[in-house]
Amino acid sequence: MLMNTHEARLDALRKELKTRSLDGFVIPISDEHMSEYVGAYAQRLAWLTGFGGSAGTAIVLTDPTLEPAAAILVDGRYTLQVRDQVDGRLYAYESVPQTSVAGWLGEHAPQGAAIGYDAWLHGANWAESVDKALAGKGGRLVAVEGNPVDAVWPDRPAPSAAPALVHPDAFTGEASEAKRAAISEWLARNGLDAAVITALDSIAWLLNIRGTDVERTPVALSYVIARADGTADLFIAEEKVTPALRQHLGNSVNIVPRERFVPGLEGLAGKRVAVDPERAVSAVFAALRRAGAVIVEERDPTVLPKAVKNPVEQQGHRNAQLRDGAAVTRFLHWISVEAPKGGVTEISAADKLHACRREAGDLRDLSFDTISGAGANGAVVHYRVTEETNRALEPNSVYLVDSGGQYPDGTTDITRTVWIGPGEPGAELKDRFTRVLKGHIAIAMAVFPKGTAGSQLDVLARYALWQAGLDYAHGTGHGVGSFLSVHEGPQRIAKSAGGQGGTDQALLPGMFLSDEPGYYKTGEYGIRIENLILVEPRAIAGAEGEYFGFETLTHVPIERRLLDCGLLTRGEVEWWNAYHARVLEVVGPQLEGAAKAWLEAQCAPL
Repeated sequence: MLMNTHEARLDALRKELKTRSLDGFVIPISDEHMSEYVGAYAQRLAWLTGFGGSAGTAIVLTDPTLEPAAAILVDGRYTLQVRDQVDGRLYAYESVPQTSVAGWLGEHAPQGAAIGYDAWLHGANWAESVDKALAGKGGRLVAVEGNPVDAVWPDRPAPSAAPALVHPDAFTGEASEAKRAAISEWLARNGLDAAVITALDSIAWLLNIRGTDVERTPVALSYVIARADGTADLFIAEEKVTPALRQHLGNSVNIVPRERFVPGLEGLAGKRVAVDPERAVSAVFAALRRAGAVIVEERDPTVLPKAVKNPVEQQGHRNAQLRDGAAVTRFLHWISVEAPKGGVTEISAADKLHACRREAGDLRDLSFDTISGAGANGAVVHYRVTEETNRALEPNSVYLVDSGGQYPDGTTDITRTVWIGPGEPGAELKDRFTRVLKGHIAIAMAVFPKGTAGSQLDVLARYALWQAGLDYAHGTGHGVGSFLSVHEGPQRIAKSAGGQGGTDQALLPGMFLSDEPGYYKTGEYGIRIENLILVEPRAIAGAEGEYFGFETLTHVPIERRLLDCGLLTRGEVEWWNAYHARVLEVVGPQLEGAAKAWLEAQCAPL
């Protein structure tokens, strides 16, 4: 049985920890690059516990008689999912940010405990905070040599050996040489000799390369040391290097075997080196300290220019959205016909949506595993369907589908909540859906002065829900990459920093964001409406200073059967009508027959 398997794995880990004289060990979802989505070789938490989410941490104490002897910490997106997937007899469930690893260990670790951690999977600030918490109990945090989970994982996959791919300038809008020159100027301006860049999407953006090493995110496993003279070292497995890659990178990028990364760091002895504490693991800091480098903590210099998309990237995204919008619209028409008949399941619906995207052309991958949630499963914010949880889309129920595609010209992400007929939805459901829609429209219509951060806009999305005593436990919007990570910083629309990972980063023209308020009724249904938006300058007659607003990039009809029009203001009705007129204008010419007739009906003015 599944639980027996995970119990045996936990037991094996505890035996391994005992041989290493450790009193516990911390297991995150992470890799050597602090990635959100990781390759199969780094899915240690999933292998150990069965948890399939994209964010979480387990703490295992070696003594199984302690109470609790282990815990799993997840945020509000995974409160329900973790209980479905992880055995509560083996792990106590803890919520983030209410509980932290440091706080849990400070309370539950044995006196004088030696708690192990893999310094290649955690940030330096994290390690410092946990070590401080343990010191209060006479304990200490110990960096392990070799991950103990790997020692008891007999069939652990190897890291991907797929070749790195050149991403043409026709899609990037800027040559790698120009990007590297800007980084070298930044280094020189700040009196720095080099920057260590370890985030995979940063490396992909800087060098204009992509890869297939991480499912759903087109990156290649590698590291970069960028120097003030405009040169760079790319540390990458030799089997991933092709003649095309060498030609693309030219003589200014030195290609070095990936296993030489630590010696490469040690070669920075005496140099002033920029390292991002939010994106570089503790082991990088340790190697630089051993070498005698002068560490200067700075945000990865690629982060902001990567987030501010140039005109080529913006137009590429619009082009990708045209194809993606038609694909999702065809899918929604199919759902409207087939689901009320019975027989459509979460898995078959997700497969159909994937097929629609493939037929649209140039799909390289999904941008994340499709969230296909029928009925109560839609209330699980980051639900991922399995054979065990697969539900039918039953007549007279709600279906939530959150999905996206990776195209060479853009990364998409869209959520639609639909009513499966033939009956009429109830008053409560329509009320909740319309309040979510009002929040979505409030963000889409927002106008704000230069310098405004996403945390200052978040309340607009929640206001209508708050008026009814309702809320949702996730951020309202995340940044999105350009054929890169579907979740990209530093911009976000979320509650203030600390509460839900909000950010003080000002929103700048050229930034992509999602607009996705929601509402979730445990055990019954989930509602989320998501479009992608682009920050753009907004001309206002008589304005005192610069003002910005949003261009809506996603064009797919929103479910009208769930509307309570009585809750909408005149301005919101006008937004709805204008939005759907635009959907019909750009998607309609790509459809024909019954699908086009359906779209025309969905886009009729209110």
